[in-house]
Amino acid sequence: MEILKRLKEGKLIAFDQDEDASLNVPDDKRLVFLNQNFRFLKNNLEFNGISSIDGLIADLGVSFHQFDEPERGFTFRQDVSLDMRMNRKGPVTAASLLKTLDEAAIAKIMYDFGELVNSRRIAREIVAARAVKPLTNVSHMISAIGKLAPPRQEHKFYARVFQALRIAVNHEIDYLKEMLEQALTLLKKDGRLVVITYHSLEDRVVKNFMRTGNFEGEEKKDFYGNLITPFRIINKKGTVPEEIEIEDNKRARSARLRIAEKI
Repeated sequence: MEILKRLKEGKLIAFDQDEDASLNVPDDKRLVFLNQNFRFLKNNLEFNGISSIDGLIADLGVSFHQFDEPERGFTFRQDVSLDMRMNRKGPVTAASLLKTLDEAAIAKIMYDFGELVNSRRIAREIVAARAVKPLTNVSHMISAIGKLAPPRQEHKFYARVFQALRIAVNHEIDYLKEMLEQALTLLKKDGRLVVITYHSLEDRVVKNFMRTGNFEGEEKKDFYGNLITPFRIINKKGTVPEEIEIEDNKRARSARLRIAEKI
């Protein structure tokens, strides 16, 4: 709504793969809502006759609505089914991943997406537990790995485990990379790329891409030693919420906003 208030001319194209998002779309002729994952950015814009854009804003991660609807399975605080799909038409749930993946694949998910140093042991406990009964609910998962949760840090531990599963179910890192590469080709000169991240994995991807034009952060320099990059960084360290904002909205505490301008 705030963007539409400030939009003097042109259109706002909004992407959200969650079908529930369509319930909150304002009635405005300047807005085009697409119930799609932003990995389909370029194809959808071309279908709507748009070949270039002045700016792109991406708010990553899980929405408040998804967290607040227990049946979506994003929270470990209630005993619901292990779903975690942002797009409920998707064929893969967290429960189906835990059922079908082998121990090594589960360990890799826990290490890569949860940054859990005991990822192999977590995977071993999951495989042992599912041999007794399928892990279909939150309580099944917590029962399987509960003894590995560090004392007084249980919530942090479960948050990382569930984050890892959620990222894997929704291919969040892969799709983020696809969107960023398309954004680079679509943005006009001086067009701005704005991304709000909520954890270190996605923030690292965005930071590296904005700084170097690649996801590894590999620096390439010209003959004079200047960094070759497609962007000019507007806020080098990113912008984080102030204390007053965190007091008003505790979920904002991990947010970091990065802005880059296409050269």
